Amino acid sequence: MTLPLSKVLARVPATTPFVGPETIERRRGCPFRLRLGANESAFGVSPKVTAAIAEAAARANWYCDPEHFDLRTKLARKHGVEIENLVIGEGIDGLLGTIVRAFMDPGDTAVTSAGAYPTFNYHVTGYGGRLEFVPYSAEPANDAEALVETARQIGAKLLYISNPDNPTGSFLGRAASAHILDRLPEDCIFILDEAYAEFAPQDGLPSIDAADPRVIRLRTFSKTHGLAGMRAGYGIAAPETIAVFDKIRLHFGVGRLSQIAAAAALDDAAFERQVVREVAAGRRDYAELGRSLNIAALPSHTNFVPFDFETEARSGRMLSLLEDRGVFVRRPGAAPLDRFVRVTVGTAAEREDFAEVLRDVLRDLD
Repeated sequence: MTLPLSKVLARVPATTPFVGPETIERRRGCPFRLRLGANESAFGVSPKVTAAIAEAAARANWYCDPEHFDLRTKLARKHGVEIENLVIGEGIDGLLGTIVRAFMDPGDTAVTSAGAYPTFNYHVTGYGGRLEFVPYSAEPANDAEALVETARQIGAKLLYISNPDNPTGSFLGRAASAHILDRLPEDCIFILDEAYAEFAPQDGLPSIDAADPRVIRLRTFSKTHGLAGMRAGYGIAAPETIAVFDKIRLHFGVGRLSQIAAAAALDDAAFERQVVREVAAGRRDYAELGRSLNIAALPSHTNFVPFDFETEARSGRMLSLLEDRGVFVRRPGAAPLDRFVRVTVGTAAEREDFAEVLRDVLRDLD
């Protein structure tokens, strides 16, 4: 029997943006000793979140509020915008899929950096769009000028940038973001993925301007709030842009407990600040570890640090050696970024454990 696939999907190979650590554990036949590859928070969740989930658990049989009213109200207060400027989705990944579906027709083009966050590419391809890749600059970092110029030249419908960037950890300041917007075509949507914004210099982030309908800023509860498993994210945009989401979003996609957990996380700013401090300390530890082992560690404005092993072959070998020792890490999939191994900032104990393993496996690297 031949399945009656859509014309778009008939041309698309089955792909997975990320192989989960659980998949690798099943293949290995044992759990990982250290889980430092998915940029999950190593610092748990706020006690207020735990209490809120426990209290709400007895009503897990209820559907969620499809308008996400309580959560959007708290977010509006936090960011100084109106509730109409906010949309809730199944993490940034879910929102990216909705954006691609809403603003691209099959055959339209999206611009992104070569080697950037692959889930965006996954959605563009899955909905029949085309991707135009722009190389990272030498630092490496998103090449803002080249990205916006490419969008202008080819008439792109979407321009995607993660800032701070995944996988390099680099950061474009406020002036670069403003320059992109100044030169952006009138009919191009600028997707600013700010999953790691809490770890960046706060005075360098673009100010929240929810007036331009071309800009969609995406945030998540997965990083500083530690809610990666709850799948809750949000977008900030002009009301007319947010209204487009209501045409196609999954109204029950973000469950009741996820909404309650995210709202409770917003009530504990002290916990969030503590996580940011812990991550900053961890980045310093990783930088010192790199110096001690003569391995370059990229400056990072996220909760991970890329270590430079100079070639794709050496980074691949390091990935394999660490996996053999029960350490889950990841590396970018596109050259020249594939010379890096990206390591999530763990707890102090996890960082010590990782340093011990790394020193040991370096003997077998070459």
